Amino acid sequence: MEQSTPLLLLLVLVRALTAQYSEGSGYASDESSNNEVYVELRPSIPQPDYRVPRWCYDLKIQDGEAACYSPRGGGYRSTLGTRCSLSCDQGFRLIGQSSVRCMQNRRWSGYAYCRRIQCHVLPAISYGSYQCTAGVNEGSRCDYTCSPGYQIEGDRNRVCMEDGLWSGGEPFCVDIDPPKIQCPNSREKVAEPEKLTAMVHWGRPLVKDTADGVITRVLRRGPESGSEFREGEHIIRYTAYDRANNRASCKFIVKVVVRRCPILSPPLHGYMTCSSAGNNYGANCEYQCEGGYERQGAAVRVCQFSQQWAGSPAVCTPMQINVNVNSAGGFIDQFFEKQRLLIISTPSSSDRYYRLQSNALQALRISRSYFNMVLIDKYGVDRERYVEPTTSDEIFTFIDTNLLSPRERVQVEANKENCE
Repeated sequence: MEQSTPLLLLLVLVRALTAQYSEGSGYASDESSNNEVYVELRPSIPQPDYRVPRWCYDLKIQDGEAACYSPRGGGYRSTLGTRCSLSCDQGFRLIGQSSVRCMQNRRWSGYAYCRRIQCHVLPAISYGSYQCTAGVNEGSRCDYTCSPGYQIEGDRNRVCMEDGLWSGGEPFCVDIDPPKIQCPNSREKVAEPEKLTAMVHWGRPLVKDTADGVITRVLRRGPESGSEFREGEHIIRYTAYDRANNRASCKFIVKVVVRRCPILSPPLHGYMTCSSAGNNYGANCEYQCEGGYERQGAAVRVCQFSQQWAGSPAVCTPMQINVNVNSAGGFIDQFFEKQRLLIISTPSSSDRYYRLQSNALQALRISRSYFNMVLIDKYGVDRERYVEPTTSDEIFTFIDTNLLSPRERVQVEANKENCE
């Protein structure tokens, strides 16, 4: 009896429980009068065993790393309850959960993967280019360079950063290199004969732009080619401009040389008349003698290119007149030979010397044009010289008034009163 008492109590307890809850149905029983018992067996579920070394599959992430901690120690990576922190290699971004746990259902609590970080493709720059170390991937550095004649302004390089953006800003290339210009060579020219100037020619300067090859204008400072240049040095300057208004200049020298001979000295009792500057290349110097003197030697000397005078210097010697002649023609001819004109002054027409003068003037047919003369009296004395040209009226006035002695002048005045 005592042994059957616990069994009876257990049966009563089971009935009481089944009246309140129907196991496996999920619903409470509302029929208190139902005494039937329904029993549903649950499927067998493996109990979590933290001692199993490989409860979840081994966790691996491409281009990344899983740092795991297991309750069983550092030698385990996939036991139940293991927690793993996920990270990506340099240049990759983690997509998904950064931390996962090995659960009872033998799966990890989340999913993640590593995606490569990339920036947008950089645009091309005018008159330049760039080179990148790793394309558009994170960490890639792009270095910019400009075409010849241009210089970079702004950031010389840009780096693709972890946020997928490029560092810095977009640079640009500017033309700061001036054009190249080469002037003609300097030149020297000798002045032309009997001139103190020379005409000088040259070609255009050589101009090149190192950037885009465009030259907008070339300016010259100084005379143009083909101009007449005076003696001395002359600087010709050219300036070239490109499209960016950069400029470059060059210059050369034009030198004009006047070759000169030593300065000539006039002869004693004479003088010289020279053309041009008097002693430059090609100049002519003519020797002249004073009245009563005649030239001996070359009449004209020319300054040669060798800077030496042609010929020998002339001298002026006293004029030798032969008065012992039988005719007026013979007397006058001596002056023709000496390139002189003789006029003899006498007080009256009754004097044979005056008649000689009249006949000579008629023979020479003196006109009112200008000429050089030497006047001598009846004794052969040189009374007046005409270096500059004069007229016949002036000569006759001088003869009739100034060449008379006091006695002759009185006689002339007496004759004039008789004529009146």
